[in-house]
Amino acid sequence: MNQDDYQAQDATGLAALIADRQVSADEVLDAAIARMEQVNPTLNAVILDLTDQARAQLKQGTPAGPLGGVPWLIKDIGALVAGTPTTSGSRLMKDAVAPADSAIVTQYRKAGLVIFGKTNTPEFGLEPVTEPEFFGPTLNPWDLTRTPGGSSGGAGAAVAGGIVPAAHASDGGGSIRTPAACCGLFGMKPSRGRVSSAPAGEGWGGASVQHAVTRSVRDSALLLDLICAPQPGDPYFLAPPATPFSEEVRRDPGKLRIGVISGALDGGSIDPECSAAVADVAKLCESLGHSVDEVALGLDFDAIRDAAGGVIAASVHATLEMVTAQRGRPLEDGEVDIVTRAMASRGARVTGAAYVQGMQTLHAAGRAVAAIHERFDVLLSSTLGSPPIPKGSLRGEPLDLAGYGPRLFAFMPNTQLFNVTGQPAMTVPLAWSRAGLPIGIQFVAPMGDEATLFRLAGQLEQARPWADRRPPFGG
Repeated sequence: MNQDDYQAQDATGLAALIADRQVSADEVLDAAIARMEQVNPTLNAVILDLTDQARAQLKQGTPAGPLGGVPWLIKDIGALVAGTPTTSGSRLMKDAVAPADSAIVTQYRKAGLVIFGKTNTPEFGLEPVTEPEFFGPTLNPWDLTRTPGGSSGGAGAAVAGGIVPAAHASDGGGSIRTPAACCGLFGMKPSRGRVSSAPAGEGWGGASVQHAVTRSVRDSALLLDLICAPQPGDPYFLAPPATPFSEEVRRDPGKLRIGVISGALDGGSIDPECSAAVADVAKLCESLGHSVDEVALGLDFDAIRDAAGGVIAASVHATLEMVTAQRGRPLEDGEVDIVTRAMASRGARVTGAAYVQGMQTLHAAGRAVAAIHERFDVLLSSTLGSPPIPKGSLRGEPLDLAGYGPRLFAFMPNTQLFNVTGQPAMTVPLAWSRAGLPIGIQFVAPMGDEATLFRLAGQLEQARPWADRRPPFGG
């Protein structure tokens, strides 16, 4: 299978070619590996090569399943692949070999996906850029001087770079939507409870969820159908949809009431090109028959960010305490990145009462946004505060942690809220900057209503296709 034919297909298309015997699963895997060998030395998207295991799997025959034989990459955090390390981007975890697959990996295998590598992530998924000290930075195929986003930046760069048409990702504060927006991809953050995190418990107070970044809407919908498998003991639970999401993509969304936020959710400003993109997409939605009106959320974002930061910091501190207790010696200098150490230090000061109070603040935000959805079916905003930022600029060169927080929220002002509320949110690649960089547009629906988002996404994909837009970097 040549590269032009391989990269012309999404995952659904590759599966159909394999099922119809127009191409073999081995040929498709060979094409994926060849592309990885071509571009990965520059992009640094894949940090663990599992091609030997993938080839051994295919020697047993093409896997059964709706995506039988399609090559697949797993993000190196949150999903365990038996017999391989899950480092979470940290040298501290380099020897953390998984004894068994996690539930989501089991579902991927049942779907017939062929796992041949793991993708880069910032340490413990803490940053919206992918620049861990352990593995080094991942670069954006649209502009090699810029970030592909994070924390699923390796996944985003791998898909945008043509290694795979879709890849596993996770989102605790924007970590699916940010790289999808930076890399010109579709990214759906599912509702809390839609995808099991078994055998782990909740991540970051229930903020973290798993799914994928994809080129096509139909791939995202099918993949979500295939991993909606609640497990015994899950702390959050949403039953699989009555109508498969893959069918919803083909349905008319009807006339939706869309509330538009032209800048940052907190009322602040964003890059003018992002604001212009929101206005343009609002007009597109009106032309498709939807009702579009401006909306202000009116929430206390300082309180929400402080509460979410405390919950995340406490979680990071707890993780480091657990790891060091298990090995029987304290954390040593250089074992974690400076951002991780700063977060853990903050987490050590979070009391039990402060944690509970923080969760109550976040739950109150969820109720407030749910009330807004009584007036609007969908909220529309820019996914990010700007196009993808230069590599290294978030931490500062030279290092400037004092300015880290302002730079962080200038880049990602609009994603974290919908992790703490638990509702589904997607980014759609509907705009590009004058410099040719992707600008993602975010749409948000009420808790559990991915169906509306998939119907709208399918409509937008038809109205303004993006599949033929590919980054200039070709290896």
